Amino acid sequence: MSGVSTVLVDYPPPAADLSEVGKYLSLGLTLAVHLLLFAFLFFGIRWTTQVNEAIEVELVRAVPQPDVVPVVPEARKTPARPVESPPPPPVSKPAAPLPKPDIALKEEKKEKPRPPAATPVPPQVDSMMLEQELSRARLDRQKAEAAKADASAIAAELAALDSKKQAMEQARMANSKAMADYIGRIRSRIKSNIVLPPDIKGNPEAIFDVVQFPSGEILNVHLKKSSGHAGYDAAVERAIRKSSPLPKPERGDLFARNLELRFHPLED
Repeated sequence: MSGVSTVLVDYPPPAADLSEVGKYLSLGLTLAVHLLLFAFLFFGIRWTTQVNEAIEVELVRAVPQPDVVPVVPEARKTPARPVESPPPPPVSKPAAPLPKPDIALKEEKKEKPRPPAATPVPPQVDSMMLEQELSRARLDRQKAEAAKADASAIAAELAALDSKKQAMEQARMANSKAMADYIGRIRSRIKSNIVLPPDIKGNPEAIFDVVQFPSGEILNVHLKKSSGHAGYDAAVERAIRKSSPLPKPERGDLFARNLELRFHPLED
């Protein structure tokens, strides 16, 4: 942008009475010119994109022109060229194997003679040692069989003992039941012949030992324990003797020569 020049005009000397007026007029014109120059520079800088240097104005007759700074255009960037990769190295072909000499070929073609196969020699067997091994094996087998037989025999014996025990228990229970039935039938016959005294009190117990024949006939009656009531004891003894012969057991092995009989006046 070019600078602005200020032109001063020389006027004829004023008169004496107009000297002050001319002085103020000259000062006003100078100020107006400077204001116009400042406005021009201010709006000129805002309208343009070019950067200008500041302009200094001296209050003299002629305003020096500012130096114009030339605008250097920005250099364009040259695009980078792609780097080319180096070509792969050539693959060298493997060298062909050298042919073997004819002598080596002839040696390879010749087959070496194989030695004859050795005939296997059967191992020598010690007859005495073999007999000992066989005897030991027979003995072990006999022991195993004997142990097995012993185990079977023991198991059979235990089973037999268990069966015998069960049979004995069943027989004992059957004998106990049969004996209880036998004694019950004897006591029932005797009780049917007891005449209770009228003055008996409570439910005392009287125990009698009775001796009988196999036919049931009573041989002897003995008071073993008194009930404490003489009339009741005598009534029970009379009933025992009156019940002879006593009932026989269903099985002959249940017969008892000596009987112990217990009685209560209020029993069923």
